[in-house]
Amino acid sequence: MRTNNVNDILFQQQVPQMVLVIYKNDDTRSVYIESHRINAKGQLLAGRPLTLKCITELVESFSAEQSNIPHGKIPQNMLFSDTRKGHERYVWYNPPQKRMMFFSKNLNIEDREYYLPGIIYDTSGEHLDVYAFKGETPDMESKLYKAPLFNVTGQKVCLGNTRLVFPDNPTFHDYIEYWEKKFWLSEFSHLGGSNNPTKSNLVTVMKNSVKSFDYNQLMPFKKDNKTLTLKDLLK
Repeated sequence: MRTNNVNDILFQQQVPQMVLVIYKNDDTRSVYIESHRINAKGQLLAGRPLTLKCITELVESFSAEQSNIPHGKIPQNMLFSDTRKGHERYVWYNPPQKRMMFFSKNLNIEDREYYLPGIIYDTSGEHLDVYAFKGETPDMESKLYKAPLFNVTGQKVCLGNTRLVFPDNPTFHDYIEYWEKKFWLSEFSHLGGSNNPTKSNLVTVMKNSVKSFDYNQLMPFKKDNKTLTLKDLLK
């Protein structure tokens, strides 16, 4: 189940602080805003004129939230973008390529570059999903496969030990770069859900990917016994 920012907020403890009441005189078009503080018992207190300090705090809070929304030229590898507040979601892909990867010592896999299939990224809020695909560029009918990677359960990524600061006022390029670094610079350490995402042992598959990736190892990503496509993902 994919969650968005609204769901994340609902599962956090939120304490009401204030109620704003707006009065308007239609004849003079004047507006008066009154603030009502809420006490610990949830009771509405007496109203008072909204102060400049309170307005400033509200504006700063809103501006800080809006600064997280990417803007600018949409990259060619962006497949889907929803910038609506509370519905933010971005989907993009990388073509097949050689990637530098880092592994936990217990896996006994060398830190080096490995060949990988194309990867589709799907972000929503603070969540990241990844899928594999065959070919250079996905289209709507492209089948989705389990990403042949550690730290992934189904399609959900367990974001590891990389500590990155989200960029202020990011472009789409900044946004993509942030998430890709957060994923690929993490130390790959475990099988997600203890389930192997490839037909053979993932350790062996990864070690054999030094020269090329064996696409026969990919396992279809299924739901209700149906292999999902990019079209299904973007519904």
